[in-house]
Amino acid sequence: MVALLNEITWWHWIVFGVLLIVIEMSTGTFFMLTLGISALLVGTLDVLFELSFKTEILLWLLFSIVSVIAWMKWFKDRTVSNSGQSNYRLDTLGTVKAEIRPHHRGKVLFDTPVLGNTEWHATAKTDIASGTRVKIVEINGQLIEVAPVELKIEN
Repeated sequence: MVALLNEITWWHWIVFGVLLIVIEMSTGTFFMLTLGISALLVGTLDVLFELSFKTEILLWLLFSIVSVIAWMKWFKDRTVSNSGQSNYRLDTLGTVKAEIRPHHRGKVLFDTPVLGNTEWHATAKTDIASGTRVKIVEINGQLIEVAPVELKIEN
């Protein structure tokens, strides 16, 4: 078996590389492409430098790892969409448009969009008059709980 491995020549690596690239064409994952290109590189280096089988395997592993890391780094999907994403923080401020009483809903106009909208029905644990500045305390699904903002006066 060891003698058979020592008889692997440059063209075995080229065939192996082409086979991996053909497999890649049927899967579309680009993972086999990097392994196939690595095998083609090892076959080319074997033609030029007459490498031992251990060296060929080590080079193929090294090229494969480097090419997979390079693929992940430079060719990853860079499209970022905020569609459907929350764009609020718990300290998002707003102004009460319709009075809020405990266990009842009022309306709040937020300074920045919360889940894509600036005007929301909101609840609170205390009475909050219209025109009061509030901040988000908690969001449970489509229900926003707010609390009055305490103004800090500095001397």
